[in-house]
Amino acid sequence: MSAINVGVIGASGYTGLELLKILVHHPKFNLSYVANTEGGTTLSKLHPSLSKVYECDVKKADIDECAASCELVFLALPHQTAMAYVKPLIAKGLKVVDLSADYRLPQDIYEAFYCPHTDAKNLEHAVYGLPELFRKELKSASLVANPGCFPTSAILGLLPFMERRVKNTPIIVDAKTGVSGAGKKLSDVTHFVNVNDNLFAYNPLMHRHAPEIAQKLHVDFDDVHFVPHLCPLTRGMLSSIYIQVEGDFDAYKVLEEFYRDAKHVRVSENPVDMKSVAGTNFCDIYVKRKGNLLFISSAIDNLLRGASSAAVVNANLMMGLDEDLGIPNIAYVP
Repeated sequence: MSAINVGVIGASGYTGLELLKILVHHPKFNLSYVANTEGGTTLSKLHPSLSKVYECDVKKADIDECAASCELVFLALPHQTAMAYVKPLIAKGLKVVDLSADYRLPQDIYEAFYCPHTDAKNLEHAVYGLPELFRKELKSASLVANPGCFPTSAILGLLPFMERRVKNTPIIVDAKTGVSGAGKKLSDVTHFVNVNDNLFAYNPLMHRHAPEIAQKLHVDFDDVHFVPHLCPLTRGMLSSIYIQVEGDFDAYKVLEEFYRDAKHVRVSENPVDMKSVAGTNFCDIYVKRKGNLLFISSAIDNLLRGASSAAVVNANLMMGLDEDLGIPNIAYVP
């Protein structure tokens, strides 16, 4: 099989960098187009960590040039910006993996939490990029909406137990994340002086990832009580999830059986941690039952399983490749 030309638009940020790090060594994808909204630089100037690893020009994003260079393109752009690129790229026959939130939700829910949507036609045909839910659909998709990092950790933890949950009872998700999840743009919230030696919740109960969790689990938004916390860490995500369950079952065995054939989910007999998944596409999950209360702990790398490596898994499936081809699987330990 010949190499498949792919591109990255939005190469400047953290998720763009992680995409590039995977793609430069991918055995089937040829990185043929690298761009951001400004252009006029080289990759090593944009990301000095890639000096003497891979060098190319970083171009100003151009739809025609991208279409002439690629079969598939990754968009590592903010929401609202991404949809402006998706529409013409799809029209030119490219396959697109969008890392923004623009195609994750139905239009009414998206507009309630984000902004007006300008590409309703493609929104109807986008496939949510979680292989554990939509692997079959991803194989024939032209447009994939890469999941959010918080929803990835929460949904994967909850999926095996939704049939055993007591209906209409709260789903409580207490999540911790590293500062890289806020992106590269400077802000008072992510300033070193504010984050260092500190820990705090933000957007409690009203964070815009909550409807994404609810929608993909087919529950009411009011059932999901999601509180994210910002930690003084560079990368990583740990979700502590609490639900009420009923019936006589071994929670560990249910979890193990559900993910027996999953390539990127690991079931743990001990509480999970961020370090063991850092630098990988794995989601590690632990479960403990006490009476009718079920505690689920789910750990991912927010930049990889929560964004960039998940995007490459989706691209692999879209292009008929093994889903784990070129995907990092050795953690940054110690």
